[in-house]
Amino acid sequence: MDKLVIQGGLPLQGSVQISGAKNAALPIMAACLAIPGKTLLRSIPELRDITSMTGLLAQLGMSVSQGKAGEWLLESTDSQHSVADYELVRKMRASVCVLGPLLASRGEACVSLPGGCNIGHRPIDLHLKGLAALGAEIEIQSGYVIAKAAKLKGARIFLGGAMGSTVTGTCNIMSAAVLASGTTVIESAACEPEVVDLGNFLQACGAKIEGLGTPCITIDGVDNLSPTEYEIIPDRIEAATWIIAAAITRGDVTLENVVPEHLSAFLDKLTSLGVHCQVGTDSIRVSGVKKILAGDIVSLAYPGIPTDTQAQLTALLCLADGTSIVTDRVFPERFMYASELVRMGAKIRREANSVIIQGVNKLSGANVMASDLRASAALVIAALAAEGETTIRRIYHLDRGYENLTGKLTALGANVQRVSESSRKTTHSIPQPHWQQALLAKTPLDN
Repeated sequence: MDKLVIQGGLPLQGSVQISGAKNAALPIMAACLAIPGKTLLRSIPELRDITSMTGLLAQLGMSVSQGKAGEWLLESTDSQHSVADYELVRKMRASVCVLGPLLASRGEACVSLPGGCNIGHRPIDLHLKGLAALGAEIEIQSGYVIAKAAKLKGARIFLGGAMGSTVTGTCNIMSAAVLASGTTVIESAACEPEVVDLGNFLQACGAKIEGLGTPCITIDGVDNLSPTEYEIIPDRIEAATWIIAAAITRGDVTLENVVPEHLSAFLDKLTSLGVHCQVGTDSIRVSGVKKILAGDIVSLAYPGIPTDTQAQLTALLCLADGTSIVTDRVFPERFMYASELVRMGAKIRREANSVIIQGVNKLSGANVMASDLRASAALVIAALAAEGETTIRRIYHLDRGYENLTGKLTALGANVQRVSESSRKTTHSIPQPHWQQALLAKTPLDN
């Protein structure tokens, strides 16, 4: 198993190319199960989650071959397989997106309940509710969803839940409804750019969809879909991560291949925190950050500040001037990384679905451990700004969502190495601050 060793304190300088969006690529790849012929997808990032999806699709009777960088050719060659095995599905939550396309095109699906990052309870009841409304017979047996339907029929479906709309649920229902007979109306649909990208892809294949990007999507079912060529949108979460990394290191970084309007709320909040971005048509430059200001942040469904940037923003606010509060209303338990930031000298206290951050003058290198994908990114961001050396373990999480992270960091001037756990021992003589145990305390931190 590998780890990252980062020597902090160096400003990031240069330009970085943003990869294709993982969270758009995965449901689009899954939708190819329902498309006859050969579909060519471009800007697919090289990530562990993509490898997991290609393995799952191969198990389901698809031919998946890689061409030049970022290009994948997908073709359904054997429609007799409809079982998505636990050993593959457990690796990532997006695997559940095969459920809708399988059901619509093959009349049955047996899909293991999904795994993924440990960021809180994420049931798929809304997925199943929507498919049942389309006429599917569904039952849960031994950890598998077993769904059958001779022919799906259009319906009016409400996908709102306790934490708002469901992104993967909207993708699943949309991928199934495009082949249902009649009209389907999805109310409280997710509005995220990744959902829109799936819809645009399906339209390119012949689907009839209206209302993409709004809470109400209307789908008129068609008899079949046709193969196409399609390019995945840039990854807005990767872009946000690089913006924060540039800001916290007081660097000068230009992001290329980005869609700024996908980050409107995020960029507006950064401006209030003292991070000014020069926004171009398909680029964003971060430079001249002098002082990080404190502020309150609430992560919400799109078009709000994404929950997938919550951990990275918390890392930034650890060095802000003043006290900040970060609240997550999408995944309220998504703060497992906070104790690791405390190890680096941050002053953080947990309160329900929020953390209270008292800014400090500096962070110090330490041994830390990642708990999920975006938590890993937060630790990298903190390490880039910290004094001394930070060792980050469990970086396989990073491999799920950030293409060539070490290479991109090195190109921007960071001192970072990816090494085997057994190849190097890292020690630290820097004592931890006396308030380290205040993470879970219910009393205010000392000033």
